[in-house]
Amino acid sequence: MNRYNFIVEKSDSGLRIDKWLTEQIEIDLTRSAAAKLIESGAVKVNDITVSKSRTLSEGDVICVDIPEPVELEAKPQDIPIEIVYEDSDLVIVNKPQGMVVHPAAGNPDGTLVNALMYRLKGQLSSINGVIRPGIVHRIDKNTSGLLVVAKNDFTHLALAELVKEHNFTREYEAICTGHFKEPCGTVNAPIGRDKNDRKKMCVTPINSKEAITHYSLIEELKGCSHMMFRLETGRTHQIRVHCAYIGHPILGDDVYGKPYKGCKGQCLHAKKLGFVHPRNGEYLEFTAERPEYFEKLLKTLRY
Repeated sequence: MNRYNFIVEKSDSGLRIDKWLTEQIEIDLTRSAAAKLIESGAVKVNDITVSKSRTLSEGDVICVDIPEPVELEAKPQDIPIEIVYEDSDLVIVNKPQGMVVHPAAGNPDGTLVNALMYRLKGQLSSINGVIRPGIVHRIDKNTSGLLVVAKNDFTHLALAELVKEHNFTREYEAICTGHFKEPCGTVNAPIGRDKNDRKKMCVTPINSKEAITHYSLIEELKGCSHMMFRLETGRTHQIRVHCAYIGHPILGDDVYGKPYKGCKGQCLHAKKLGFVHPRNGEYLEFTAERPEYFEKLLKTLRY
């Protein structure tokens, strides 16, 4: 059990305790996690348990008890996955929309990692531990398309360095809302965590990292645009955040835009992946055809 003690400052007077807790960097909680802690009696104000709607006053003494995290362990599961390429060092996978990449709270199994452990019989790099073996980079649950998986630590480290040095080709296709003023361009805007919702990212100069996305128009649609994006950097939710930032959120993105009928989340597909093979120096490049749901949306939205 980890115990944290705080004294409420004047500037925080009047805040709800659940919102206030999410802003305490030392414990790094989402609002729902904060609410659960409060409801379980693990949070006390002046030695008294309170409700999540309790408002704070200057000088209140807050005591928070956070239990030790339960260590998740990924286990092999016989789940069908599409292997685009495989050799003794790495695997290229075409992930379907709706599949989570690795186990986490709320998604303990049924993930790509579970499927890879079964398919590859444990031949995965160990650098990211037991929850994310082999995972060099990720794509979101509702983003479909290509990602590379390392079978050993040598390959993992080499691929991670390519990503870090921007020597890793990643191109995406998306359907965005609205029509772009220019057919191509670049969004250069730093991305960091949203201070009001820790599950979201946003464009911000505070505690952020450089984020650069290049875009070009493929086809104008009814009220939308079929776009190609090339990542120069690889921040969490980068394309989704940048699209929303410039006023063209991705169709169906219920986090940074709005839900859309026919979309189970953002209409975003990791189309192309290219890199120099760490073992033999050969440049490899792979493409994945747009999934069926994406094609149906294009047909529906064409003039």
